[in-house]
Amino acid sequence: MLKIERASVYFKTDQGRIVHALDQVSLDIPEKGFVVALGASGCGKSTLLNAIAGFLPLSEGAITLNGRSVSAPGSDRGVVFQKDTLFPWKNVTDNVALGLKFAGVSKAERTRRCEALLDLVGLSDFARAFPYELSGGMRQRVGIARALAADPDTLLMDEPFGALDSMTREQMQELLVTVWKQTGKRVFFITHSVEEALFLGTQVIVMSPRPGRIVARYNLDFVQRFAETGDARAIKTSSDFNDLREDIRTLLHGGQDARSAAE
Repeated sequence: MLKIERASVYFKTDQGRIVHALDQVSLDIPEKGFVVALGASGCGKSTLLNAIAGFLPLSEGAITLNGRSVSAPGSDRGVVFQKDTLFPWKNVTDNVALGLKFAGVSKAERTRRCEALLDLVGLSDFARAFPYELSGGMRQRVGIARALAADPDTLLMDEPFGALDSMTREQMQELLVTVWKQTGKRVFFITHSVEEALFLGTQVIVMSPRPGRIVARYNLDFVQRFAETGDARAIKTSSDFNDLREDIRTLLHGGQDARSAAE
């Protein structure tokens, strides 16, 4: 279990002003869970992810992963950012294998893992390509493979598809479902897109403007339905999907609590 208990974060600006970024957030993400955090810019989504990653200390509260306190980055958590952050002078294989090389993993084992991961994300034919030769979606595939290389318990994804065109974004969503199902990883994913959140999450949390609080939680089965049928269009055009999308949009735009919001 990834467990966040009453997590709060305060920042002090260069001008000495205290910013209350995250307020008393509690969240449990079970093994193989896929939790999506949704909310407007500045609601604390990335702050929460950075705290889970160990990049940012909590001001109050605690985060534990399988009973161990999270206080620093670790190989049990892999991170995928909105920008691919690939090294342009390294080819795809070397980008994926970089963390393994630093960890002292043998070249033969690095090669084995990279081949398997590139096959998983559909890039086997581009193992020797350089980042400048890849599209945006392909570079994010490399980022996903690199985050998985150390076989982390949890995959943390900070708006990884936000800069992609709509068609590529949908393709990447479907790829991510395949990766999630095949690897069994726990995923914490951040997005601004209501549709993306509903399609991917086994649970969606909606966060309020700063200070970020969880104001609604939805337990969903759309991603399981897609994994079983492979028909994304049928899911995204279904009445229950569209009704819930409008409920959450109303909630995000300051309307009355959505009728489906529940613990």
